[in-house]
Amino acid sequence: MCGDKLSVVNDELTSLTDRLRTEAGGSPLFGRLLATEDDEELAGVLVADRQPLWAREIAAFRLGCLGDRRAFEALVLLLNHRDPERCGSAAHALLLLGDPRTPRAAAALAANTLRTAYALHPVRLLTALRAPESVPALVGTLHRLLVPGEPHWNVALACVEGLGTLGDGRARPVLKAALPHPRLGRAAAEALGRLPAG
Repeated sequence: MCGDKLSVVNDELTSLTDRLRTEAGGSPLFGRLLATEDDEELAGVLVADRQPLWAREIAAFRLGCLGDRRAFEALVLLLNHRDPERCGSAAHALLLLGDPRTPRAAAALAANTLRTAYALHPVRLLTALRAPESVPALVGTLHRLLVPGEPHWNVALACVEGLGTLGDGRARPVLKAALPHPRLGRAAAEALGRLPAG
């Protein structure tokens, strides 16, 4: 792992550790999961009965950052959690994991109309992945969120910004449709400026 990537992983692990320390309540398992170099011990936490969520999160995060695909299912569940910080840590680990199932899972979460409130990190992950699923998923999600009165404008904004980053001409119609939106218009104009001429 290169130095810059290792630094980012360490920063994210420090943030996760600080966030979960109180939740762990002084459990000796907390320190052990952070210190162990045994992938099998970490993987065992994901399948053992009655493990607390914080323990599963630490194990999944560490395995995901190591590229161990046994973390995939747990990370996808965390990506769809109501706690945005859990979603963010899971997205970070999924990006490093490199599992080919990740784009489809992220696209499904972004498109789930019942979970739109928790779709911000799946949308951002799709942008970072630059997978074949990314543009269609972001276009579809943004199109759905342009209806009047839609409260999840932050997810729509992430779609707009992601489509600008991806720079795919297929996004042009939905970005044009976003121009009149008071909270999306400026970002949509910037995103359109990043698309290839056509």
